[in-house]
Amino acid sequence: MNDIDAWVWWLVGAAALGIPLVVTAMPEFGMLAVGAVAAAVAAGLGFDLVAQVLAFVIVSVALIAVVRPIAARHSAQRPRFASGVDALKGRQAVVLERVDGSGGRIKLAGEVWSARALDTDRAYDVGQEVDVVDIEGATAIVI
Repeated sequence: MNDIDAWVWWLVGAAALGIPLVVTAMPEFGMLAVGAVAAAVAAGLGFDLVAQVLAFVIVSVALIAVVRPIAARHSAQRPRFASGVDALKGRQAVVLERVDGSGGRIKLAGEVWSARALDTDRAYDVGQEVDVVDIEGATAIVI
């Protein structure tokens, strides 16, 4: 084991940290792997073990401190363009069959949907325009 240079061990450590990165999809493992690569570079340049460990710690902590909050903010953002049923919320529809608290039919985005009034005491007659506030399964909730 003494015949293997320190930089090789650091690269083995980086590869070992890459495995849980792929399996768990936790980016922190990737940041630690980059720190291990930095330590391998330090070892390859001839620095002693203390400098190698410092390179690993400094690069890893810097990446976790800087990149992780940016990635967390980015992943917390909602998509700019709604798709699927989310794109239908807030749109207007035309009543095809009387809609009340128990059901009815509307034409929404060129398709016929089952619908139910949000306010169970309220009813909407044929031809009336309604606003879609939610989609529950295949039923539009309208006001």
